[in-house]
Amino acid sequence: MDLTTTVNNHHHHHRQPPPPPPMDRKIWSKLPVELLERILSLLPLKTFLSLRSTCKYFRSLIFSPLFISKHTNSPSSPSSSISSFLLLSHPQSPTYLLYDTVFNTWKTYGLPLPRSLSFTPLLATATCLLCFSAVPDSSNSSFLVHNILSRCSRTVRFPEFPFAFEHLTIITNDNGYKLFCLSSGSCLNSYAYVYDSRSRNWTRFNGIHRTLGDSFHQQGVFFNGSLFFATREPFQVVNFDLVTGNWKILDVDLPEELTFVRLAADTAGNGANSGGNGNRLYMFGGTGRNGISKSMKIWQLDEDERRWSEIESVPEMMCRKFGSVCYHNYEHIYCFWHEGMICVCCYTWPEVLYYKVSRRTWHWLPQCPSLPNKWSCGFKWFSFVPQLYGLV
Repeated sequence: MDLTTTVNNHHHHHRQPPPPPPMDRKIWSKLPVELLERILSLLPLKTFLSLRSTCKYFRSLIFSPLFISKHTNSPSSPSSSISSFLLLSHPQSPTYLLYDTVFNTWKTYGLPLPRSLSFTPLLATATCLLCFSAVPDSSNSSFLVHNILSRCSRTVRFPEFPFAFEHLTIITNDNGYKLFCLSSGSCLNSYAYVYDSRSRNWTRFNGIHRTLGDSFHQQGVFFNGSLFFATREPFQVVNFDLVTGNWKILDVDLPEELTFVRLAADTAGNGANSGGNGNRLYMFGGTGRNGISKSMKIWQLDEDERRWSEIESVPEMMCRKFGSVCYHNYEHIYCFWHEGMICVCCYTWPEVLYYKVSRRTWHWLPQCPSLPNKWSCGFKWFSFVPQLYGLV
């Protein structure tokens, strides 16, 4: 047999099949809406998100019950889930830096925001919702709540003008979200304000005459239907009922010789990414004398026995490092919960000390490699958990 013929026959049998012809647009245009939704919902989530710009209808499709049920994060559908992130904001950075806590790596891209929000300060986050400071074109008189995945935003006008506020906190639920803040004017005329996204109205309640904490970076902690705060020394834990507007002091004795107190809560339940047991209130604080922390610990509220139970201490070397980077100026320290982790941050330090609850281990989150060394303060961290159903 001729060798050339043999080689040609070999290539002929392994020739790539011709590409399929393009699908006729008439087929798609005649599909029933229900069938089209079902087909699109079977696409990988990232593939579908890249197609949203091709059709206005696709943008609203992600809120359909079928699509949400297909792509809601759950143990049965890990392939469709989206990563969760720690988000780093800095006044000198034009972008928000992202650390992927699922793959434990810094992303090479920043947070994809509309140009109008690129230079707008981020104030608070809750799962997928981001709450920004007043947008430039509204005379500094509003908040702006934004969902990146749905590309939806809502401007929330201040409850009064002028409006100086503090402790802004956003709380999400199945029907929308609430905003909480305290007016930061005179203590004699302090009020608490709650915005409900369902009614799109603010409700004013009486404030509290105790100063809530010594850190301007610490938000309220949502637990059992209320927001919890720690006060300045003498330390107390107080809670605000978001429905009734009542303030109460938590009738549980605090540990002795506290130098500072921060709170965090696991309200994620038993989901695949929660990492905790759900609905638990934690306290992170220092113990020592004369304002110097000799040790730092985590306590958990035991509601049955009405006490704070110590669950873990920060290892000695980590404790020394964290104490040195904040120079024992505890007003720079703030704390929050993120997907099974208690994150302890310092406004003057680019790293995060976090405690993984399920493993009972402490870790340092590595510094972002693209972060300039000359930045010495202004580091603000947030929890960011993208979800499709975060209504604005």
